[in-house]
Amino acid sequence: MTQRLPARLLNPMGKLLREAWTVYWTLLKVMVPALLIVKALEMLGMTELLGQWLAPLMAPLGLPEPLSLVWAATLLTNIYTGLVIFFEVTRDTPLTVAQVTVLGALMAVGHSLPIEGAVARMAGVPWWLTVLLRLGGAWLFGWLLHLSYSLGGWLQHANHVVWQPSAQEATLAAWLQGQATTLATIFVVIFALMSLLRLLHWLGVERLIHKLLYPLLRLLGIGPAAANITVIGITLGLTFGAGLLLREAHSGRLTPRDIVLTLCFLGLCHSLIEDTLLIMLMGADLSGLLWARLGFALVVIALLARLPWLSCAELPSWMFSSRAVSGGESRSEG
Repeated sequence: MTQRLPARLLNPMGKLLREAWTVYWTLLKVMVPALLIVKALEMLGMTELLGQWLAPLMAPLGLPEPLSLVWAATLLTNIYTGLVIFFEVTRDTPLTVAQVTVLGALMAVGHSLPIEGAVARMAGVPWWLTVLLRLGGAWLFGWLLHLSYSLGGWLQHANHVVWQPSAQEATLAAWLQGQATTLATIFVVIFALMSLLRLLHWLGVERLIHKLLYPLLRLLGIGPAAANITVIGITLGLTFGAGLLLREAHSGRLTPRDIVLTLCFLGLCHSLIEDTLLIMLMGADLSGLLWARLGFALVVIALLARLPWLSCAELPSWMFSSRAVSGGESRSEG
């Protein structure tokens, strides 16, 4: 009996590690090329060019044109880069809390577009829909916030930043080291999340989560099987949520409609803890970053769920091939 116990523990652990590696390897094949392309574009000055393209969109939001560079950097890279550029651009530019909150809303919805868009595409959301939701949705959300703050006279006092990041090395070696650390951390998080999901299922907490979220998911047109993934994506981020969605897609528990709607919802409203806290360092108000963003996402996805084309949504066929499930080389649709 004592000799069998280690095997009974090691076998499930080994299976879990293999499943986590399958999800992680699938993400790596998308994220690593995307990271390299983004870095190349950044070195070629694409951030400044994108900032020039976005500059005319700033005035309707009540924002100075130089802030377009902050959003451009956030769209191409991540919120951390956007924060660094924000503190550089606004050193001599007085802003109100309302303006910073509107800019923060743009950054919260529209960031890391090449990487997160590629991950969403792998899970079945086409690029045009990702760009429309993340870019167009961010601008529309920012405009609604600006309109409400202006008409209500809210948050019109001067902004004061909470914290400024220290200067970081801009060398290629420092960038490679940072990306390697991030990619390694993603595997650890994926394995921990999958272990947590197994534990929640064993304890019966998974069923409780389904019951609690069912009314909200029903409003959005999402099946209850996506409840756990939705919670993970909202709290931790789209990359982790999409990675676990791939695993659930292989199992056949989620329909293509559920996956597309879940990813669209997470595209507008994900990582509510980390992203919200980061952007609040700029001085942005919680009302726009958390509550208004959550409400905006609920309304948009509830409307999107009622479009007839979504009932015909299909996932990429490679996701259901035996080679994809086993973690081998899979066929991509580009």
